[in-house]
Amino acid sequence: GVSLAALFASAGVVGVALGFGAQNLVRDVLAGWFILVEDRYGVGDTIDAGAPAVGVVERVTLRSTRLRDVNGTVWHVANGEILRVANQSQGWTMASAVIPVSYDADLAEIRQVVIEVGNDMFNDPETRQRMLGRPTFAGVEAVSGEAVYVKILAKARGGQQIPLTRELRERLKSAFDAHGVIVPVLVRQMGFNP
Repeated sequence: GVSLAALFASAGVVGVALGFGAQNLVRDVLAGWFILVEDRYGVGDTIDAGAPAVGVVERVTLRSTRLRDVNGTVWHVANGEILRVANQSQGWTMASAVIPVSYDADLAEIRQVVIEVGNDMFNDPETRQRMLGRPTFAGVEAVSGEAVYVKILAKARGGQQIPLTRELRERLKSAFDAHGVIVPVLVRQMGFNP
């Protein structure tokens, strides 16, 4: 008394659903295998797996990657969904600071202050362990009616660009104060963010 047509139809629908699920599972496992074999990232690396999944990798399996962002949120990302990944912990990165100075500031003096700060940081053993070269005056990044924005760069060890950038800004602030360099109070305009 059981309709075989209904039974076969139901089995067909279940088979199709399992096929699609298996397809995603196979895609995730293959992607995870390539992540591990190619050493794209590992536990402890800071990665960008596509916004908003940006943070420190806590676990990598063949199926998924778990990472924690700066707010403490844990992200579980299927490896097959990761189309691109930026690893900020492999090799080296660049610490960068853009500082506004008064429009009429002497850029030669600013350059000299940056060189002094760079030498001090490079000669400090605690700071030097984060860097791969002296901070340098990269040049003028932007000019507005209120300020000239100067850019300072420092080659940092992998994963060290954030603490190095903070240290660089702190030391530049102190050096600018000591040399009488004025950092202007800026009025933010719509659409302008150096």
